[in-house]
Order: sequence, then structure tokens, then C-alpha cells
Amino acid sequence: MTREDGSGAIGIGAMHCLLPEDRVAVTDLPEFTQLGHEELQFVEKCGVRTVGVFTETEQAALAAQACRELLAEHPVDPDILLMVGPRSPDVLLGSDVCRVQAENKMDSAFAFSVDGLGCTGSSAAWALARDLLVADPGRESVMITHTSRPTGADRIRFPVTVVGDGAYAMTMVRGGRPVLRGHRQETDGSFNDLFRVDYKQTPWYEWREECLDLSRYTFELATHSQFRLSRLVDRVLAEAGVGKDAVATTLMQNVAASAFGFYTSLLELPIHDVCLAQLTEYGHLGAMDVVLNLDRLLATGELSEGDLVLVLNNSPVAAWAVTLWEV
Repeated sequence: MTREDGSGAIGIGAMHCLLPEDRVAVTDLPEFTQLGHEELQFVEKCGVRTVGVFTETEQAALAAQACRELLAEHPVDPDILLMVGPRSPDVLLGSDVCRVQAENKMDSAFAFSVDGLGCTGSSAAWALARDLLVADPGRESVMITHTSRPTGADRIRFPVTVVGDGAYAMTMVRGGRPVLRGHRQETDGSFNDLFRVDYKQTPWYEWREECLDLSRYTFELATHSQFRLSRLVDRVLAEAGVGKDAVATTLMQNVAASAFGFYTSLLELPIHDVCLAQLTEYGHLGAMDVVLNLDRLLATGELSEGDLVLVLNNSPVAAWAVTLWEV
């Protein structure tokens, strides 16, 4: 979707989400038959019914396609190309983001990646894009892209979610809408090794994501997330000079169905149903979730110019971000 008003504010120029036509029921995934009792209960309750699956497995190729399709509809010569790092890069020592640049002939753009933040990467990227445009009046646009694919062969990430495929491209520009009204983010480095994949000792098709401490994920990180997101929401709204009653709706990443009700109750901000709809159909798309949800929300036409949308985002890294958009 495109938003333009000619103002000096910085916001979204265009968004394009690339999703697979083919979807697979979670119960038909190869690893489903190998799940234990606890894992089966998790799958039943997480809210994901199907996941989208691409035949193309190279993440840079999918990101390049998303950029190419966006540029076909909304031509722009970005000053910066910013890739939100995937769960695992296509190449070591090479550059996935420079491949995207080359395939789309963005010769004048400076290309780099934002990595190490998991799902929160897209929120950090659009805030960084805004800051880069503010810092240099000579810059006009920043393109952001990301691809969601599972780390290895398995898509069921117990005890977190079920991973689907997707890719997106979006631009941040001067005069774009929705306007980025406020943003805050935090990280806690003590959780840096809570999840890991032993990729050096095993071939890719045997990669398995491990949670090194299930209770730490379920209780300690969850408690941190409650506190951090509550504080960030209060801070972002206070800095924008508005209260919770001014927020038209709230979005967040799509990890598990239970999270939507939990954060609605905790923050007293109802999470829009568009989030659950995307989770059910496409699964968790990592850093793409919040972009897809915002794009789908704007496509409904239910918001009016000036409405405020709050976007929450967090990841097991752990990283948290809250963004306030004005439609």
C-alpha cells in the first residue's frame, strides 16, 4: 500500500508482501509424526493451522523478488538498501544483501544488514531508516527487505511457534504515510544464548533449534517481556503526547494465539484480529510478521487519516520494540 502527503514527516512509501500460493497443514509437516506428547499439545494450542511453503529456498532470491515486484509498482532509486537478517544466511563470507542489490540494479544504494535481533529486526530497521533520513537531508528513501524461512528442515519450533515462508520489501520516505510518530527499543544481552543451532558440526538438513532452558523461556523471559513492553508502550505514548485511548488499534508479531489475549489484557490495548488471521494461515514469519499485519490492516480500509496504530514486537534474543504510526 502507498501513502503520500507531501509533508516533511518520514513514513512508509510502499509495502509489498510476497507469500506462497501453496500452504501445508501443520499436521502434514514431515516432523509432525515424530513429535512427543508435550510437543503435540503445543502444536494444538499455538493457533497455526497451515504454513506457506516456497519451492525457492534461497532467501536472498526471495528478498530480491519482493524488491523487484515493489519497484515494478512503485519505482524508486533508494539511497540505502537495508536487509533484516534471516535466521541463517545463504552464504558465509559473501553478502546476501549485496546480491539483492545486484539483482535489482540498485547501483547507487549503500547496502547493509541488521542482524541479531530476531523478530524485532523489522521494527529496528524502520526506526533506523527514519534516523538515517533525518541525519542526512540529501537522502530521500531507504528500502528494507527480509525473508522468512526455517533454519533447517523442521518448521515446528517447540516451545515457540511454527515457521512459514514469506518475504517483503518496503520503503521509508519523506512525506510517506503512515508516519512514524514514535519508537523505542531495548535489548537484554543475558538471553543471547537461550536458543541455538549446532550448525558447525552437522549438515543443514540435521539442524535443530534447541532451547537451552525451557523454564527460562517460559517464565523468566516472559516476565521480562511483560515489564519491558509495558514500559516501552507508556514511554512511546508519553513522548507522542497521547494516551491509550487515542490508539485506534494495536498490532504485534504472530507467534502463538495465546499471546494476543495475554497482551490485550496486560496492556489494555486490544490486539487486532488481523494478527490471528495471518498466524492461522501462514504461521510465524519472523521479522516479517509486523510488516504483513500492518499491510493487511491498511488494506481493510477501516482506518482513517490521523488514526494511531501501535505496533509491538519482541523476540527471544531478547529484544523488544514499540512503534507508533499515524495513518
